[in-house]
Amino acid sequence: MTKADIPAGIRLKEIAGWNQTAADWERFLEASPEGCFVAEHDGQVCGTATTISFENRVAWIGMVLVDLEYRSQGIGTKLLARAIEYLNDLQVTAIKLDATPQGKPLYEKLQFVAEYEIERWTLRRSASDIVKQSGFGSREPLSQELLESIFEADKESFGADRGFLLKSLHRDAPDFTTGIWNACEIEGYALGRRGSFADHLGPWMAKNTTTACSLLEIFLARSPREVVVVDSLKSNAVAGELLKSFGFSYSRPLTRMYRGRNDHPGRPELLWAILGPEFG
Repeated sequence: MTKADIPAGIRLKEIAGWNQTAADWERFLEASPEGCFVAEHDGQVCGTATTISFENRVAWIGMVLVDLEYRSQGIGTKLLARAIEYLNDLQVTAIKLDATPQGKPLYEKLQFVAEYEIERWTLRRSASDIVKQSGFGSREPLSQELLESIFEADKESFGADRGFLLKSLHRDAPDFTTGIWNACEIEGYALGRRGSFADHLGPWMAKNTTTACSLLEIFLARSPREVVVVDSLKSNAVAGELLKSFGFSYSRPLTRMYRGRNDHPGRPELLWAILGPEFG
């Protein structure tokens, strides 16, 4: 895949009803210019798959999309096989992805096993609701020290350094980046993205409920969109209850899966939400 294929990728994700933007496709291509793939028929892109590696400790497969007209022909399986082959050549310790219930049986055939469950929550709010929530939280720019502390804390919670990706998110949506200090230590942080139809909160890390609630309130105050989505860990039952108390509704399940040795799982008990199924 090259940047010239991004419009084709956008077309496929719109058919699927996904939230990614051209900026997200560019993030994949910048991070993994040789590790993103397309399938073509008669010169037209009919399928995509992307990869992104974090220190070769863990890599992600995402954006596995196939045009409706070309499904059930093995195209998705071939794209997955090519992505796995590429990551195996890099000697990545673990290959991960977030599977829908429909995709899970295919991934199991390719030796992926379940790690934990994820739930998507969606908030739909009115313009008046946005105005009511907009007064919470300072909008002062974050210091470089706090930013670096966020990136360092994310290494622990995620399991590998993905600072280059978080810096890209922060450049595009600096208002969404928030960190909370306590005794010179990070108690929690959150970043976000502006998707095509919704703002997306994640990653969202907090060491306690009070910090998690503050981060969520700040994000909602800074988001001008009527739709907000969050991919929360099912094991964190408090996260689900907190999201419901803010008006979020459960949308659909995902399963975090991995292939290989999961030597660097991070600390999922600290996570309230992942960055997103395409990035981890």
